[in-house]
Amino acid sequence: MRLVTYRRNVLESARLGAIVDDMVVDIEYLGMIAGIDLPNDMLEFIDLGPSAVATATELLKEHQESWPVGVAQPLQNVKLLAPIPRPRKNIFGIGLNYVEHVEESSRSLDTSADLPKQPIIFTKPPTTVIGPGDSIEHNAKITQQLDWEVELAAIIGTRAQRIEEKDALSYVFGYSLMLDMSARDNRRAGQWVYSKGLDTYAPFGPCIVTADEIPDPQKLDLWLKVNGEIKQQSNTRYMLFNVAHLVADISAGITLEPGDIIATGTPSGVGAGRTPQEWLWPGDVVESYVEGIGTMRNPVVAV
Repeated sequence: MRLVTYRRNVLESARLGAIVDDMVVDIEYLGMIAGIDLPNDMLEFIDLGPSAVATATELLKEHQESWPVGVAQPLQNVKLLAPIPRPRKNIFGIGLNYVEHVEESSRSLDTSADLPKQPIIFTKPPTTVIGPGDSIEHNAKITQQLDWEVELAAIIGTRAQRIEEKDALSYVFGYSLMLDMSARDNRRAGQWVYSKGLDTYAPFGPCIVTADEIPDPQKLDLWLKVNGEIKQQSNTRYMLFNVAHLVADISAGITLEPGDIIATGTPSGVGAGRTPQEWLWPGDVVESYVEGIGTMRNPVVAV
């Protein structure tokens, strides 16, 4: 399933939907037609576990040829929000997780040229999250080095504590696309949280694709464009630490819970690694893509 959080108009609260062809199908309304209680909130749906995915998938198949009145509407008529508009906890970010990005960062930033022996983990607060089409804020009083990073995001579906790597993917609910925006001139004594944790610095979406539709997250193309020009282009097979390793590693000491998000790192091509260095400015438009998930477009605006 391709799950979204959407709003039909500015007066309506956010709702849970599924994209089928070019339609958004309301999950709660679809359940009501069948006499089944399904939530209208992404986190509540994730909390219900695999049975909710199975039930919703079956209902979508059953009605796909003829949607009940009021249950589905054209995708173009709704506003997509971040799939989880307000995560319960900080996002887990992974730094330096592609070989070529390690090299470019060692040239342009104060990072080691040696490949990490363990995942490098930082966090981004829930207030960083924005959705497709939403604006990335450029605050010139804080940064003159706003940079981009396209990433595959893994969303946890089952409580994970000290799990084995061989079992780790079974704890993943689904996958999405996230941008790890960075104010490179705000790294403080080697700490990245302020640099990466400013408001709007985690564009997220356009949907969560359930894990059954992406059996191998290490085979996905991803790219990022600025003003239509390709800046990053790679494949998740080039991760140093794959998704299973990341889930197992974090869970060794930090319990992962349903709805937790892991942004799995970015390939080379960031602005800081270019010669000369390139930064984002108000008026720029960032487009990003992960295979099997979709595309986002986010403008940069001054604040």
